[in-house]
Amino acid sequence: MYLFYTPHIAVSHCLSEEESAHCVRVLRYTLGDEILLTDGQGTTYTARITNPHPKHCEFEILSSEKQAPNHAFRLHIAIAPTKNVERLEWMVEKCTEIGVDEITPILCRFSERKQLRTDRLEKIILSAAKQSLTPYLPKLNELTPYDELIRRATEQDRFIAHCYKNEKRELKDLIRKGNSVLVLIGPEGDFSEQEVQDALSLGFLPVSLGNSRLRTETAGVVACHTAVLMNT
Repeated sequence: MYLFYTPHIAVSHCLSEEESAHCVRVLRYTLGDEILLTDGQGTTYTARITNPHPKHCEFEILSSEKQAPNHAFRLHIAIAPTKNVERLEWMVEKCTEIGVDEITPILCRFSERKQLRTDRLEKIILSAAKQSLTPYLPKLNELTPYDELIRRATEQDRFIAHCYKNEKRELKDLIRKGNSVLVLIGPEGDFSEQEVQDALSLGFLPVSLGNSRLRTETAGVVACHTAVLMNT
């Protein structure tokens, strides 16, 4: 069954115009058909269509169920946007499917992209969450200066993945099951040495994501998968 996103279900039993069009025009749902909804906050609803209008499809709720999170920890990936925004979009999509809880694009010294529109990324997150039947919608933050991000970080386990030949351990060996996690991923030119030192001074641990030198977007997916896998 297809999953429809209804963030305002508490006050309105009507799909948005975009969701209505997909439901009625694309998927050909009609009067009396049952549909599956989510509010993006972990609750799924079984509903019946009462007015199959392609711009404002109305429904009645038959039942609801609060879904348990896919994992018992919170995962935050902070990553420098790639110059080719399609590569970042791919990473955001895959991390949503895997199970990220929060994504923050960060502005670093060597960032190739210094401006970013998040509206398209939000649509990609929504599409990936619906496709993977994920009732929890990841939080996407606006582009944030690196220094600001590391200063306000509150996660229990904080890591910075970089390519310098400093002493590092594998991320998989440092994940503590159940703890909230933040992983920093730098731009293609890596973090500056000062940025690494600044993070270490604030309690971040330096980590490796393997023996290969990974592209930024690949590193984001690997970090996400590693953290989720070690908490499974």
